[in-house]
Amino acid sequence: MSSISGIQCKTLVQAARKFGTPVYVYNQDRVEAQCKKLQKHFPEITFHYAVKANANPELLRIIRKQGIGAEGVSGGELVAAMSAGFKKKDLSFTCSNLTEEELAAAVATGARVHLDSLTQLEQWGRHKLGSQVSLRLNQGIGAGHHKHVITGGPDSKFGISLSDIPEAKRIAKQYGLEITGVQQHIGSNALDEAVLLKAAGVLLKTAETFEGITHIDFGGGLGVPYKPQETELNLVSLGKKFSMLIKDFRKKHGAHIEFAMEPGRFLVAQAGLLLVSVTDIKHTEKHCFVGVNSGFNHLLRPALYDSYHPVENVVRTRGKKAHVTIAGNVCESGDVFAAQRTMYTPEIGDLLAITHAGAYGFTMASMYNLRVLPKEVLVTKANTLKDISFDPREFAR
Repeated sequence: MSSISGIQCKTLVQAARKFGTPVYVYNQDRVEAQCKKLQKHFPEITFHYAVKANANPELLRIIRKQGIGAEGVSGGELVAAMSAGFKKKDLSFTCSNLTEEELAAAVATGARVHLDSLTQLEQWGRHKLGSQVSLRLNQGIGAGHHKHVITGGPDSKFGISLSDIPEAKRIAKQYGLEITGVQQHIGSNALDEAVLLKAAGVLLKTAETFEGITHIDFGGGLGVPYKPQETELNLVSLGKKFSMLIKDFRKKHGAHIEFAMEPGRFLVAQAGLLLVSVTDIKHTEKHCFVGVNSGFNHLLRPALYDSYHPVENVVRTRGKKAHVTIAGNVCESGDVFAAQRTMYTPEIGDLLAITHAGAYGFTMASMYNLRVLPKEVLVTKANTLKDISFDPREFAR
């Protein structure tokens, strides 16, 4: 079962017996392997993991031990990162529509803060939060698997438009601030190398319009394939081309300039799955509905983004196949994990693995319909099962 990312069927059966279902199951080896890939192919870049993708404390510790930093978009995410052992120098922070209190609190953690608006820049200067600032820019380039996750371009709420840079420089001068960093984020799950390189190239050009730049952050967006016809990013090719861009920039503007990137999904998506049990089978004129004991309250992406997740029958690997629709137990018609999938015909009691669910799965889960949150389990390097469940309210701010 290749898409289960190295977790054997027998291990998943053991997880279901020990912890029940629904349950999120993560693979430690896969998380570490993804970290190593980026570090190997992008040696000039410092990475900050986007905590919003999956804030489980155990996964944060695993990522930290690989030498990756952390990027937060809320006070709670910064607290979670620091609780997992990330140091001040390892933290990056970007968010829109902050209160003045939230902005000051983010600065107090010691994180590198990327300001998202002229308002934030003015607040920074007025409250004397520091003499140097970094700006998040919207350069008109957006990419992603769904319009809701495209974070650059004319329809995006994020970043300071290029046309507003003169005003940003005026505000900085008014308060005696030095703009030393620029950052961007074009969207989530980009699989087009050309788009990533174009955005990086434009950011470098924009950086040349500022004096005193010491830090350039390319943001996130590195994607992973979900659908069978999608292909993985060629990290060998992409890494070489980023290296060329960086070397050329440093040659012109100085070797002291630091470069960063903020992967989230790339590190954890394929390392996690949601394991559910078949509870009902219902035939209608158009569908064979396979009902399971979970819903979009546990994995929202299919309902919210029409996202594709592979689904595999863990206990039935031979016999007849059928076209089935995997439906959840939430009281909404949109509660469907997968429509018209071909798989070995499920029966009541079977275990189904909804894969590629390590990113934006549990972290977006809720207790809608007053159902409890799933447990989270880690398949360790020793191939043992470890309960890593936590209460997100512990860090919420």
